[in-house]
Amino acid sequence: MIYIVDNISNYIIYLFIIYFGFRLSPRKNRLYLGGSVLIMLLAGAFNAYFDINSPIVYMLWSVLAICLFFEDHIGHLLALSAALMYFTGIIDTFSVILIQVFLIGGGVDGTDIAWWMEPAYLISFLVYLLVYLQLLKKNEVYLCDIKFRYKLALLIQGSIFQMFYNYVFFFFDENHTMYSWDAYAVFFISIAGAIYSIFLTLSLAIKNILSDRQNRELQSFMHMQKQQYDYQLQQSVAVRHFKHDLVNHIGVLRELMNEKKTEEAKEYIDTIWDIQDEFDLKIYTGDSFLDIIMNYYSYLADKENIEFVVSGKLTGEMHLEMFDLTTLMGNILQNAIEATRKAAIPKIRVELIEHKKEFFIVVSNSVDEIIDTQKGFSMTSKKDKDNHGFGLKNIVAAVEKYHGEYYIESIVENGEAMFKISIAVPRENRV
Repeated sequence: MIYIVDNISNYIIYLFIIYFGFRLSPRKNRLYLGGSVLIMLLAGAFNAYFDINSPIVYMLWSVLAICLFFEDHIGHLLALSAALMYFTGIIDTFSVILIQVFLIGGGVDGTDIAWWMEPAYLISFLVYLLVYLQLLKKNEVYLCDIKFRYKLALLIQGSIFQMFYNYVFFFFDENHTMYSWDAYAVFFISIAGAIYSIFLTLSLAIKNILSDRQNRELQSFMHMQKQQYDYQLQQSVAVRHFKHDLVNHIGVLRELMNEKKTEEAKEYIDTIWDIQDEFDLKIYTGDSFLDIIMNYYSYLADKENIEFVVSGKLTGEMHLEMFDLTTLMGNILQNAIEATRKAAIPKIRVELIEHKKEFFIVVSNSVDEIIDTQKGFSMTSKKDKDNHGFGLKNIVAAVEKYHGEYYIESIVENGEAMFKISIAVPRENRV
């Protein structure tokens, strides 16, 4: 029975680490899930029947159980299962030695621990849970995001500690009467230090990820700012050219009027009027900086034959900082343009609504199919996930910074699939 319980404990730990650490999804086919559980239980029954704890059986059932349970490339699952078996084995060693220090090594002779592995698994699981809550979930980072060199460092680091403890504990166990509790107190502290070093390595890896994210966010902001600046520069150059030719235009009109060519003069005025109309802002929102963003993306949409409509107007400037407004609206509209390219009828609609205490921005865009908003909003369909997936998180971060709220939905409107994001931001600046 103890072998089956051991397998179940290991199995739960594997599922926890892979699902919450690497964000892999379980298979939808229940036959595969049932096969995964069955293989794990059969391996435990085999060990119980022959009263052995064969490493080969352990490796076989672990690999098969993981490959059957999770949906991913088989090569990645094989590598992941091998790394997990090795790393969790190291942590289990620390946990086992910790229990032995307290119940066996510390001068307590004749102690018989029939279920010594189960408390060890519990301690190990608490370590993984602490890593998840304090490092991964807190910083919205996952083990799959950590660079390979840090993962390798954890394995090498754990191996060194494991070899050290295996040797030193054997020495202490043989001489615990001589060294008594002092030696085991030092040994306990060293185990705590080993676990802390693992946390420290993970913390450094996470800081590296967060630093990269900030750099990418800044690069994204600078890129959007540069695009808007280039657009404004083009407009400015065109205006200067128009002004440079204005004297000539007036001269032509003067001659037409002198020659009594009224109809030709009117046509020429209409031509000049159409030219200067191109320089004016087409969209006025009530916020000068939002005007620049809206007109820029209207310009981009027009180039790609995407219908771009803005309705509503704000009566005053928004209190959002330039960086946050660019991040928020830039990411939303950029995502909208990219998504609506695939739609049969590409269109984007922006609605500005304000109340006394808050204002609303609602952006709707056509898509090629209904999106799962529970999953699709937090993921990216682009191949370069490292450089694009964070944009969606930045939208949420910008809204939450100003104590706002957001709501996303994928709907069918007039027979067309639409993606819609609604944002509400209080008027008071409480940053």
